[in-house]
Amino acid sequence: MKITMKEAARLLCDAQTIILTSHIRPDGDSIGSTLGLMHYLRSLGKDARVLIDDELPRIFNILPGTETIERPAKGQRYTADLLVVCDVELKRTGAVVPSVDALHILNIDHHVTNDEEAEYLYLNPEYAATCEIMHDLILEMGGTFTLDIATCLYTGMATDTGFFRFSNTRPHTMRAAADFLEIGVKQSKIAIAMEMKSYDEMMAQVKAIRNLEMFYDGKAAAVFIDEEKAKEVTTTEGLLDKLRVIEGTQVVFFMKWLEKDTYRVSMRSKGTNVSRIAQGFGGGGHIRAAGCTLHGSFEESKKRILAAIGEELSR
Repeated sequence: MKITMKEAARLLCDAQTIILTSHIRPDGDSIGSTLGLMHYLRSLGKDARVLIDDELPRIFNILPGTETIERPAKGQRYTADLLVVCDVELKRTGAVVPSVDALHILNIDHHVTNDEEAEYLYLNPEYAATCEIMHDLILEMGGTFTLDIATCLYTGMATDTGFFRFSNTRPHTMRAAADFLEIGVKQSKIAIAMEMKSYDEMMAQVKAIRNLEMFYDGKAAAVFIDEEKAKEVTTTEGLLDKLRVIEGTQVVFFMKWLEKDTYRVSMRSKGTNVSRIAQGFGGGGHIRAAGCTLHGSFEESKKRILAAIGEELSR
């Protein structure tokens, strides 16, 4: 059931024990929104904790509270007054949602592709990031921002907007970011941390880019990583940022082997609706940034995603 921000604030105020979670393959917005809200709820004296069913990219160690994030233990049950699912629909939280016995479930998201299956859903695709929603939600609850809260929420907003370069950046986004900067957030420190890569990670990107292919008269650029190549290309973090600058491209994406007959696809665009492509394969996201998982052989998966992108480009 869709609810207003005021109603979401009331649910949070009424709960004492709260578990927060987000999607597998966590990013800046998922980690920042859960941690930022956790810090605020703890300042109210509430028992708040974060469970994420995946390893956290080490670049996010800069965020205060990352050491408190737990991964759900196999077979363990968790109880709470309220389970808050941030930045994603319920089915993409791995083992968290099935492991939590909560009186109520609140879903807070900004993805237009959310399946709206949550008991309570605050969904607003006008926001650039779930962290931007948290900015307004905390104010709705009558709260203020500590430096820890501001650092977490600023990071999620920055990463989801390409450090305020992407078209999803609104005047409100910049005003929210300014609120956090006035509190003392060190934006240059965050920017450096988000861009940091080890030598091995940098070489992995070099190897990935060597496999670059162009399609549809240069409108699509892609990197396909099969099982053998995946042994060398250990990370794709930041890869699409490198591809999207290629002149003439409308869609850039990679398809990477995850396990037998399973491939992860991540897409970015300059206007083409890649969320519609992702939804066709059970995925989701935004118009200009989306992802999905393909099942089948490498060649079959490659053919299917290329056909879907070609169809969208021809609209």
